[in-house]
Amino acid sequence: MTARKEVPTVAQSTETDWVSRFADEVIAEAERRAPGKPIVCASGLSPSGPIHLGNLREVMTPHLVADEIRRRGYECVHIVSWDDYDRYRKVPAGIDPSWAEHIGKPLTSVPAPPGSSYPNWAEHFKAPMIKALEEMGIEFHGISQTEKYTSGAYREQILHAMRHREQIDAVLDHYRTKDKDKAGAKKPAKQQKPVDEAELEAAEGSGAASEDDGSAGGAGYYPYKPYCSVCERDLTTVTSYDDETTEMSYTCACGHGETVLLREHDRGKLVWKVDWPMRWAYEGVVFEPSGVDHSSPGSSYVVGGQIVREVFGGEQPIGPMYAFVGISGMAKMSSSKGGVPTPADALEIMEAPLLRWLYARRRPNQSFKIAFDQEIQRTYDEWDALERKITEGTAQPADAAAYSRATRTAAGELPRTPRPLPYRMLASVVDITTGHDEQTLRILSELDPDNPVKSLDETRPRLDRAERWINTQVPADQRTRVRDEPDTELLASLGETERESLRLLLDGLDTHWSLDGLTTLVYGVPKLQAGFAADAKPTPELKVAQRAFFALLYQLLVGRDTGPRLPTLLLAVGADRVRKLLAA
Repeated sequence: MTARKEVPTVAQSTETDWVSRFADEVIAEAERRAPGKPIVCASGLSPSGPIHLGNLREVMTPHLVADEIRRRGYECVHIVSWDDYDRYRKVPAGIDPSWAEHIGKPLTSVPAPPGSSYPNWAEHFKAPMIKALEEMGIEFHGISQTEKYTSGAYREQILHAMRHREQIDAVLDHYRTKDKDKAGAKKPAKQQKPVDEAELEAAEGSGAASEDDGSAGGAGYYPYKPYCSVCERDLTTVTSYDDETTEMSYTCACGHGETVLLREHDRGKLVWKVDWPMRWAYEGVVFEPSGVDHSSPGSSYVVGGQIVREVFGGEQPIGPMYAFVGISGMAKMSSSKGGVPTPADALEIMEAPLLRWLYARRRPNQSFKIAFDQEIQRTYDEWDALERKITEGTAQPADAAAYSRATRTAAGELPRTPRPLPYRMLASVVDITTGHDEQTLRILSELDPDNPVKSLDETRPRLDRAERWINTQVPADQRTRVRDEPDTELLASLGETERESLRLLLDGLDTHWSLDGLTTLVYGVPKLQAGFAADAKPTPELKVAQRAFFALLYQLLVGRDTGPRLPTLLLAVGADRVRKLLAA
């Protein structure tokens, strides 16, 4: 095979690293099938609506495998097929009902949603995905199925399928029978329950979802579905076909009917269960994953394996079934987003390496959730802890492999934040300062006086992601609002113990004015009051006293029992304002 520049492999152990294991299998399979040729990995996406984070797994799985193959010096192409010649199936929520007149047209023949600058429906939804894939460092070769079909690129494959239509029908009929119970009713498909029900709605509209096999016609079986030359829709029925002349007649629900020569006709496509295996053979695909919805008998993946061998003389790709990706905090997503967030939405609130890591660290058959709620802070804490282990050389091999795949590709390192301060701290700071740059820089520069932040650029893009998260995902009633004036009523009601705790805190502000110092101070005040040293280990009784002290500070500073971490909050408020609000 054609070698490229050597890049160190990520992990030697295929037992701990699923990507390496698949790369081994794909390289061996490619050597068997087509030695000396570039290895082909593939994904398929339907731009029938927002391409969501569940769909991203369809791309990330082969991307990671293809990237590992490139790291080993092999030439590897990752195809992303845009199923933009699929039919427009339904008008989504929030779109003018008049778009129903376009149902049945190719996605590229449907006008883009109102207000869009893109020429058609498909391009409108492809664009943000393409931009997100670029930001994530995903190198791919995009193929528009509209361009392929309308240019005549598949003409020989279409004619071949029509000549073998009885053979295709027999294969499909075998699975149709297999997929029915004794009474002849269709058995319900065995599917993994999605992590979120909204995944099903978001997935509707792809060629795979329709599972069309072309059996609806009453004049025999035809695996080709023309788009009407008058109304552009696929509400057509092929009524006759001549193998020798390729003369095909069809009628449309709109009333139009015509006879065309299929060897010259480029306004139609193979039905999905024939289209997919045709492309496997045409592209020479060695590796392509598929969703768990393709695991049932009679699904397009299972049927396609037989059709590609028996009809097109090719081989089915190897590849895993991948599990659903759920979302934590979906309820807070704007309804205008279509319900299920997209990679572009995720990249607004998290950095690209982190998003890559979420997919790289889980085997494809493991489901997981991506956090848009408060859990994103814990996700970032895990990521930062892993980075420290990588630096120290103490990370487990599988964790180190996932980290390497997240932060770099065979082409090089992904951009990252020069000084990655904790996400939860940045979120707290921009919450309190409402994104005021000068205030934000003041606070961040005081976190570590020995090594102050000198420019906000040091903390970007993570700072910008945290600010975006605060502004778009945190409800207004959970935002932090520092009091303008002291709560004189609460201050007047305090007992001597509480007043003393506030005095101890205020007396120690100047000598503890850093993140670490204030952490020691706020945890130490209740210890000092109980007669212990500031560094004493807390007892259960001390923990109770600390919680009561923290609740008092939150009430006096922000009018709630909880809020951002107190050391961060104190730094953000500033020493003078803290004294004003806490002076009893």
